[in-house]
Amino acid sequence: MILSKLVQDMPVDYHLIGEGNTEITSLCMDSRQEIGEGTLFFCVSGLHMDAHNFAPDVVKKGASALIVERALDIDCPQVVVSNVREAMSYIASAFYGNPSGKMKMIGITGTKGKTTTSFLLKSILEKAGYKVGLIGTVCTLIGDKQRDAGKTTPDPIEFQHLLYEMAEEHVEYVVMEVSAHALHMHRVAGVEFEAAAFTNLSIDHLDYFKTMDNYLMAKLLIANQSKALSINADDEMVLKRAQEEKIAYTRFGIRAQADVYAREIEFTENGLSFLLCFHKRMKSEVHMKMTGIFNVYNALTAASLAELVGISIEHIKEGLEAVKSVPGRIELLDTKTPYRVILDYAHSPDALENILKAVRPTTKGKLICLFGCGGGRDQTKRPIMGDISGRLSDLSIITSDNPRNEEPMTIIESIVEGIAKTGGEYVVIENRREAIRYALSIANESDSIVLAGKGHETYQEICGVKYPFDEKIIVMELLDEAGV
Repeated sequence: MILSKLVQDMPVDYHLIGEGNTEITSLCMDSRQEIGEGTLFFCVSGLHMDAHNFAPDVVKKGASALIVERALDIDCPQVVVSNVREAMSYIASAFYGNPSGKMKMIGITGTKGKTTTSFLLKSILEKAGYKVGLIGTVCTLIGDKQRDAGKTTPDPIEFQHLLYEMAEEHVEYVVMEVSAHALHMHRVAGVEFEAAAFTNLSIDHLDYFKTMDNYLMAKLLIANQSKALSINADDEMVLKRAQEEKIAYTRFGIRAQADVYAREIEFTENGLSFLLCFHKRMKSEVHMKMTGIFNVYNALTAASLAELVGISIEHIKEGLEAVKSVPGRIELLDTKTPYRVILDYAHSPDALENILKAVRPTTKGKLICLFGCGGGRDQTKRPIMGDISGRLSDLSIITSDNPRNEEPMTIIESIVEGIAKTGGEYVVIENRREAIRYALSIANESDSIVLAGKGHETYQEICGVKYPFDEKIIVMELLDEAGV
């Protein structure tokens, strides 16, 4: 496709410098990737580097045109825009034939619950007979075909290519997690969602957004791209802001008045059950194999979205009941030990509190919580998470998560500040593998070990390098070494 046609339908102002008939055969935003004749390169200005500085090298490699935020003194066609990231989304969509318009898109945003809700909704839609694609934190699914995921919401070029592949595979619905970062950085610009949901809001990502209101408003941007929006009626902060912004929405919840709600909630060792209600008219008993009050909310989120796109209550019930577990989300490992080992992605205060409160009622022995906090991220949550584990666990094992470029013990010391004030029992073992070994060695019959923070991740990032670290594999290796 020629450059002028790629940019002509962008709903943003632009100025074309140079030859508009330049043929574009590939898109790129990373100067380290393969670049050659026909490449359109996007000069993205980031927090730590500005790709405009790499433009001369990119052109030397053969790039045929540039998308820039300021005209560069380079003999190469350039399209000048005010925001390269936003333009990239529209251009990538045009390059791949506007694939989102060929399928029905459903978006899920919020601090917690996005992943589980997406899996539940995929199951519901499949029970209704649709072919479904999924894009999220754990993986990308095109029907039954799975591939690893990177970011929760991919960058525009990768995202639009995924949508192109899904359209080619005749996918009818795409269910996707939409992060606050993705909305703020325009990764999904130009996509119209048939329906979207806001699961909840709690403290996270303040290293980037600085304030909770900034974080909330970034997530609420999804309303501008959605035909219908469903909001957690029990999340007062989100509800109030949506009302102030005069955003139209439907509601799901448990405590507050809602359009889709749950009653008669019960938890057992085998899962949970509740009465699913729609607008006080339709009701159905649901029996799920998952547990925790947060999974009731996840089920309600999925049910609300399904109803917005016209799925019957029978298929909603069938889809919810079909899901046994979601990778890395309160996932019970098959260890065949007299104690339980549970994997969960909890890496924020609310998520850690939710998983511990969910596991406690079915734990007859001790509740052992092993966790750390990621480096290079919001530091304020570290002592808060220490406080939560100190109060809700019988033993906390403080260890390393993804320290990235921070000193692991500096992170751990911040966690200890919070846990020490609770008087809760804790130990510090920096090496995460050795920390897991210790947890397994001290666990007794009827105890529960919660490995929090890594969940589905299969790596540990230390000093910018990702090392293989799959806790499912590591637990089995350690049990094998111990002769269990």
